[in-house]
Amino acid sequence: MTSTLAPAVAPLRLGPLTVDPAVVLAPMAGITNPAFRTLCREFGAGLYVCEMITTRALVERNEKTLRMIRATPEEAAAGFSVQLYGVDPATVGRAVEMLVDEEVAGTRPAHVDLNFGCPVPKVTRKGGGSALPWRRVLFRDIVRAAVRAAGDVPVTVKTRIGIDADHVTYLDAGRIAQDEGAAAITLHGRTADQLYSGTADWAPIARLVEAVDIPVLGNGDVWEADDALRLLDGTGCAGVVIGRGCLGRPWLFGDLAAAFAGESRRALPSLREVAAVMHRHAQLLSAEQGELHGCTDFRKHVAWYLKGFSVGSDVRRALAMVSSLDELAGLLDRIPDQPYPTAVLGGPRGRTSSPRPVALPQGWLDDRDDPRPPAGAELETSGG
Repeated sequence: MTSTLAPAVAPLRLGPLTVDPAVVLAPMAGITNPAFRTLCREFGAGLYVCEMITTRALVERNEKTLRMIRATPEEAAAGFSVQLYGVDPATVGRAVEMLVDEEVAGTRPAHVDLNFGCPVPKVTRKGGGSALPWRRVLFRDIVRAAVRAAGDVPVTVKTRIGIDADHVTYLDAGRIAQDEGAAAITLHGRTADQLYSGTADWAPIARLVEAVDIPVLGNGDVWEADDALRLLDGTGCAGVVIGRGCLGRPWLFGDLAAAFAGESRRALPSLREVAAVMHRHAQLLSAEQGELHGCTDFRKHVAWYLKGFSVGSDVRRALAMVSSLDELAGLLDRIPDQPYPTAVLGGPRGRTSSPRPVALPQGWLDDRDDPRPPAGAELETSGG
């Protein structure tokens, strides 16, 4: 039963770009490739961001990076969105110039996002990712370089609450981003030392909304469309960024589109319907990478799609080794149809972790106004 009410959530405005519904797919390494972005877009509109692209690799025209950054024909028409990771203002500025002026993605991007939220130790120990906003002058210079190079293409920023509870950065980051012309800022409701543990704290998102005039997007523990509505209602944020919640559930974007339009319908696909989505996903990967590589890449998605369903261990093992589309279809046909396992709704998906101290460069916390890029923090490969 579907009931249509007055629209519940206004579209998101990012400079000349309108995002309706106000939903953004978060970049996830090895996940948000063209196949997955296409699949998610088939379920609902929004802004679908490619895997994280490192500015050094882009400027050096790394072959893998140039392949990763190619927009699909649908994205070229609907709006291509790129997330960049960089620690040097000059390199970031040059990378944005290449995207906007040279159209190295095959089209001019509709939006560029800057990653200051990555909590991975190999990144933070060099001063990158969620460690970088602590150096507020360097942070300012990076955002400034990107915005100036982007021209009329909106630039947004994604960050975390801070390094840890004693080194909070999000309010400074939001004000600086606003002052330098960023179109919006996304806040993940965890500190870097929390990684993906525990429960996201949405209260800082509400405080950031009060502190800045640009749109704030909320991120963290949005597992269902109704979580997104609670986040919006509780914080006043302008939209949501979806990461782990859509793993094995690309139809979440359809739920979000319905919820943001004030509709009550939510998808509860049967196993047969889930199997059809799985096969479609594998087909898209195969078209992109070749059948063997595409099916191999698809293997990591199997457990997410089948979470909560009753599936024999022999079939699960075989699916973890699938190498062709016909083999995948045959194995899925062996699983008896069953209703969607509602017990898994609202629960965490994807990677989890335990909190741990953040690895930082020696002396990183000593001078917040040091403008020098951290030595050796530039990543050579894209994707995270």
